[in-house]
Amino acid sequence: MEIKALPIEELRKLLAAVSEHGKQHLVEVEADLLQTTFLLNEAIEKLGAGFAAIHEAVAQQQLIIAQLTDSQALPQASVEKLDILKHTISDEVNAVVTSLQFQDLTSQLISRTIKRVIGLKDLLHELETHGNAMDPSHEHEQIAQFLEMMSHNLHEGSHALSGGLRRSVGQQDMATGDIDLF
Repeated sequence: MEIKALPIEELRKLLAAVSEHGKQHLVEVEADLLQTTFLLNEAIEKLGAGFAAIHEAVAQQQLIIAQLTDSQALPQASVEKLDILKHTISDEVNAVVTSLQFQDLTSQLISRTIKRVIGLKDLLHELETHGNAMDPSHEHEQIAQFLEMMSHNLHEGSHALSGGLRRSVGQQDMATGDIDLF
């Protein structure tokens, strides 16, 4: 379709509709991402507390076993097996608790996704704002300028989003070191 054949009022309505529908969907996406973050934080908190409680219960159990082995004449092989099991349990619980720190990685990803959503909402707002500002008496030149300006703004916004958001997700706040996920 030629630009000259497209009346400015139809373009305005089209831009407003695209902008409005896009913003509505992005608001829902943002809300879903924030809810996901909340649920992840709750789940990780509960899992961490549960594993800490298991670790504490196993430690108490190990104290009782140690007292029994000291007061009873148990074969050395049994004492060694119990000691190996104690270390294995402790190592496994620690490994699980450490792996729960994927929350940091997922939080970074969700945060970046929310920034992208906000950037898209801003671009759609820009689309709506510029669409309403056109003067019908100079519609053909302004449509061409508007489309060129929007193309430039979209390119700049996309570049700005990409610059800070296209990088690996690294672990933070973890004593075991850094891991790059992507």
